[in-house]
Amino acid sequence: MDIFFPVQLFADWLTYTVLTLAKGSVLAGAINFFIFDSIKIFLLLSVIIFVVSIIRSYLPPEKTKKWLSNRFEIVGNIFAALIGIVTPFCSCSAVPLFIGLVESGVPLGVTFSYLISAPMVNEVAAIMLLGLFGPGVALLYISSGVIIAVVVGFILGKMKMERLVEDYVWKIKINTEAISIKKTTRDRVEEAYRYTIDLIKKVFPYVLVGVAAGALVHGYAPENLLAKVAGKGNPFAVPIAVLIGVPLYSNAAGTIPIVKSLIDKGLPIGTALAFMMSVTALSFPEMIILRKVLKPKLLAIYIAILTLGIIFIGYLFNAVL
Repeated sequence: MDIFFPVQLFADWLTYTVLTLAKGSVLAGAINFFIFDSIKIFLLLSVIIFVVSIIRSYLPPEKTKKWLSNRFEIVGNIFAALIGIVTPFCSCSAVPLFIGLVESGVPLGVTFSYLISAPMVNEVAAIMLLGLFGPGVALLYISSGVIIAVVVGFILGKMKMERLVEDYVWKIKINTEAISIKKTTRDRVEEAYRYTIDLIKKVFPYVLVGVAAGALVHGYAPENLLAKVAGKGNPFAVPIAVLIGVPLYSNAAGTIPIVKSLIDKGLPIGTALAFMMSVTALSFPEMIILRKVLKPKLLAIYIAILTLGIIFIGYLFNAVL
């Protein structure tokens, strides 16, 4: 059973019993989505930040930096991208781990490889693609996501833009590195609790704005629009699919049924997968949350490079398949 089933029950009760909204209506669907995802992401963030804080207290920043930093810098990008594959988080909940890596002294480009890979390459989506389209498509999905994560992270790392990360992130890093005394388990738990509360206060208002944006378009299935304006023969099909996917909000597994429907309607598989990647890795809600961590210039550069990478993969898939 889904671990968030009780949350869904609560969202359903609040939406349909307390607010007495009609099931199936657009308003009810949007409000139900907002209630469910707000609670789910709050729980995910709280648990993830707390657990990561506890683990990090046993791992000195120097060790973390050593593992993900290498004299061949791209090796760190590869490791970070592979870690992202097995991290079962949506883009919104990947952000706190991104902050944690930055605080630990991991190079900024390496942390971006993780941030891109975590939401884009989803193990559930890979399994579903394997069942629906076979091992070739599933392998292409995984490998292309990792390649984008590694290449974009490497490029951003070479651009040396640490100054474009919000100042408070570096202040936390300084405080973390300053503490080298031996701690008891109670000390670690108390510090993790305080850190979790502090980071939730900073980030969660942005999460709510992002989820609200996603709720506004929840239930909107763009299959017909995409099949019409981004079908075969349109040389701009892939960029159009990416632009349509950006405002939407879902994880990779949630977009698979839409992708299957798009392909059944004749949409080239590269165009359909580019749409899925834009939904999971370039979603508007994630950008809102990232703005709390990145200054506008770095956020714009990140979006531009990632968008070009996804468009390239879309055209490549269409050419190969």
